[in-house]
Amino acid sequence: MKSALVTGSAGFAGRHFAQALKNRGYYVRGVDTVDGHDALAYFEANRSRFDLVVHCAAVVGGRALIDDPGLPLAVDLQLDAAMFNWALRAKPGRVVYVSSSAAYPVPFQTLAAQTRLTEDMIDPTLRKGLLCAPDQLYGWAKLTGENLAYRARQAGLKVTVIRPFSGYGEDQSPDYPFRAFAERARRRADPFEIWGNPLQCRDFIHIDDIVEATLIMCEQGIDGPVNLGTGIATTMEHLVALFTRAVGYTPKLKFEKDAPMGVEYRVADTGLLKEFYLPRVSLEEGVKRALADDA
Repeated sequence: MKSALVTGSAGFAGRHFAQALKNRGYYVRGVDTVDGHDALAYFEANRSRFDLVVHCAAVVGGRALIDDPGLPLAVDLQLDAAMFNWALRAKPGRVVYVSSSAAYPVPFQTLAAQTRLTEDMIDPTLRKGLLCAPDQLYGWAKLTGENLAYRARQAGLKVTVIRPFSGYGEDQSPDYPFRAFAERARRRADPFEIWGNPLQCRDFIHIDDIVEATLIMCEQGIDGPVNLGTGIATTMEHLVALFTRAVGYTPKLKFEKDAPMGVEYRVADTGLLKEFYLPRVSLEEGVKRALADDA
C-alpha cells in the first residue's frame, strides 16, 4: 500500500486531498495544523518515509486575514521551511507544494489591463529578480515557498508546485466569498452584501478539480509550477446573481467599499493545465451543490 502525508489535513484543501488519496488506495497520515504547532513538531521529530507528501499546511482565513497588518501569516514561512528541511532528510517519493495565485505580481492584476497570469511571470529561482511585489505577506510566503521547492529539487527531491486560483467547494469556510454568498442566498439576505468593487474578477475552480489535476501531475511526474484555474473571469456581481437566481429572488446589492477586497482582476492562463487536464465542475454546478448541501 502506498503511503501519503497530508499536512493541514483538517483544513479545506487538506481534507479533500486526504479523502482523494484514500479513495486511490493510499494509507494517509494527516497532520492537523491548528496554529501550525503540531506540524512544526512533526517535522522536527519524525523521520517516516512516504510515497507522497501534499503540503497544504498554512495559516489561512480569507481576504481579511491576508490584509491583516500584523504577522499571523509569518507562520507559513516557518511551516514551509520546516517541511522542506524534513523532506530532504526523510526523502519522500514526491512532494506537492501548494502555492497560490497570490504569488503573482500585483500590478498585473487590474481591471484596466485584464491580464491573464502566466506561469513564467514568476521566476521561482529568483535569479532574474522580481518584476514587482506579490500580494501581501501571504504572497511573499508562497513565493518564498516556491524558491524553497526549487532548491529542494536541485538537491534531488521530486517536487510538484501548483498555483491554485480561487478554489471553492461546499464545505469551505464562510471566510471566503463563495461559501459566504451561499449562506447569504440561503437566508435570502436583502440587501446582499458584497465586499469592495462588484466588478472585481476571480477565476473560480472547484476543489475537486484542484485535487484531481494535482494528483494527475504527480502520477505523470509533472513538476510545474502550473496554474490551476478555469481561465474564466467571474465578477462578484455575477457570482451573486448565480446564487440568487438559483434560490429564486432578486435582492438589492450593498457594496462595502471599505471592506478588504484584494486585487481587481485575478484570472489564470490555463495553457499548461490544458495539456493534461480540463476542469469538470462548472461554477453553475458548484453553486447548485453548495445550495443543496446541508452543512
